[in-house]
Amino acid sequence: MDPVLLVASIMVSATPILLAAIGEMVVEKAGVLNLGVEGMMITGAVVGFAAAVSTGSPLVGFAAAALASAVLSLSFGFLTQVLLSNQVATGLGLTLVGLGLSALVGASFEGVRAPGMHKLRIPLLADIPVFGPMFFRHDVMVYVSLLLVLAVWAFLKYTRAGLILRAVGEDHESAHALGYKVVRVRMAAIFFGGACAGLGGAYVSLVRVPQWTEGMTAGAGWIALAIVVFASWRPLGVLIGAYLFGGVTVLQLNLQAAGANVPVELLSMSPYLITILVLVIISARGVHGAPGSLGRSFHAST
Repeated sequence: MDPVLLVASIMVSATPILLAAIGEMVVEKAGVLNLGVEGMMITGAVVGFAAAVSTGSPLVGFAAAALASAVLSLSFGFLTQVLLSNQVATGLGLTLVGLGLSALVGASFEGVRAPGMHKLRIPLLADIPVFGPMFFRHDVMVYVSLLLVLAVWAFLKYTRAGLILRAVGEDHESAHALGYKVVRVRMAAIFFGGACAGLGGAYVSLVRVPQWTEGMTAGAGWIALAIVVFASWRPLGVLIGAYLFGGVTVLQLNLQAAGANVPVELLSMSPYLITILVLVIISARGVHGAPGSLGRSFHAST
């Protein structure tokens, strides 16, 4: 396969996972375990597709998808942060709600094609031989995902708000004693994570497979959750994990198309196995970053 086309395909394949995983990493850094990423992604996929088809604008679709999934994530936030419901059970419920809701909304969009997403040609850089077509001729969301990783890294490492978010995630009792609004910080993180998951879902239905099919995220939300854990809650690890998964996915699809003498089932499961294996090896180096209060409910009176 043409290496230029291969790298370009990997960047497209990795983008939805990267968007969802970086959002979930921020949520977990705040001490909240939201297992509803798959439900938020599929909701973003169907809402983004419907909005884009109705308006003819993919960018409107992305904005609608981010808003819809962020609002849906607030229901999770209200139940877990205000009513103190179990985070694991509520997250799983959110996934089920998202899958059911998307099937209902998307029924009338089966067989419809999404409006095309134009590619950007970054001046000068796009004309560089080999590297130009590889890295500088993609749609805008590919660059948004990469900039988002950089922004999240800088936010968590260098800003006061990022320090507060990490403090809330590490020890919510101490953060509360210092006067920080634990619930407010966590709700903001949950809203951000929901918006990122929505963008990831919309990328699947508007760019990767520009049409609506029920259940089309196909477990991308779950692999995003796994990447956050095995990346030790670090933005760079999330980026590596997402691109690794995207790379293996593209390779196995090409092997299937070329008629490789390997069982299709083994090729299909290879992205999941290889991604988790490599990230386990990376995390085994001893740098672990699980927030101390991850998954624990907080109440000011406790």
